[in-house]
Amino acid sequence: MGNQDNYNQIEIFQSSNGEIEFSGDADNKTVWANLNQISKLFGRDKSVISRHIKNIFNNEELIKDSVVAIIATTASDDKTYQVEYFNLDMIISIGYRVDSKEATQFRKWSTSVLNKYLLNGYAINEKKITQTKDILNNLKQTINLLTTKNIGQEKEILNLLNSYTKTLSLLESYDKDNINDFDGNNSDYILTYQESIDVIAQVKNTLMNKGEATELFANEKAGEFKGIIGNLYQTFGGVDLYPGIEDKASNLLYLIIKDHPFNDGNKRSASFLFIYFLDKCNYLYKENGEKKINENALTTLTLLVASSNPKEKDILIKLIKHLLFENIEIGE
Repeated sequence: MGNQDNYNQIEIFQSSNGEIEFSGDADNKTVWANLNQISKLFGRDKSVISRHIKNIFNNEELIKDSVVAIIATTASDDKTYQVEYFNLDMIISIGYRVDSKEATQFRKWSTSVLNKYLLNGYAINEKKITQTKDILNNLKQTINLLTTKNIGQEKEILNLLNSYTKTLSLLESYDKDNINDFDGNNSDYILTYQESIDVIAQVKNTLMNKGEATELFANEKAGEFKGIIGNLYQTFGGVDLYPGIEDKASNLLYLIIKDHPFNDGNKRSASFLFIYFLDKCNYLYKENGEKKINENALTTLTLLVASSNPKEKDILIKLIKHLLFENIEIGE
């Protein structure tokens, strides 16, 4: 875990432009912060932060053993207490749940960084990386240390860097419009229009009960959503145009986000149906039990699609398919 001094010296603060500075644990390639520090960072009471942490664990967004460390910490009374510290994954997830001026500022900053990272192929930490011929190798090292710049959007933030170790190489290929297509996996499951509507209705009710959606959420525009679902199973000459699970899932996500078939809630509806479809196809999890597309990665993909040029559709579909296909080999 590294020595105790590393944790006692942690400082976290947010500058006026929304950037967050961390003094971290280089030995374990992360940063750690306790409840008091996170509360101060996002300008909310500790009870609010604790509630978000509890919900994150209850929703299995993060696994407690992976993001919590119990550290002996000396308090102002010179007594030593066993204190829970949370790593960068938790800090980021909380930042995208908290409702405060500071958290809003953080989300605006992180969204701009995510756009830069995804649309340019990589985000450069100006403090540590110079424009040299070795920039990608240096960038990979910087990413491994999880430095001060990170990525995010909306109510969650995504740490695609942790979830997919080869993402940088893949995004470099995306930036060069050089991602190859491949044959995917098949499933007998068929997602129907009625099932989709029923599922989204359940999501809507849940969100409305939480005060996170209105009656406008997922109200369909003139049958457009029905057309999207139907297109997933269209054929030409007896051949399925979207034969694999990856094909259907990536097009489902892309088309709902870009075609705006609902008056409101297109990104959330697309994200939920994307996960629902993968789960019904028994394709949501890797062999080791981890999700192929976790909440953070899904938010990243959602933002990328929403901010993309329609001309980039084909390359984006390939990108999503590659992230779904766990046996992919990407050139180093």
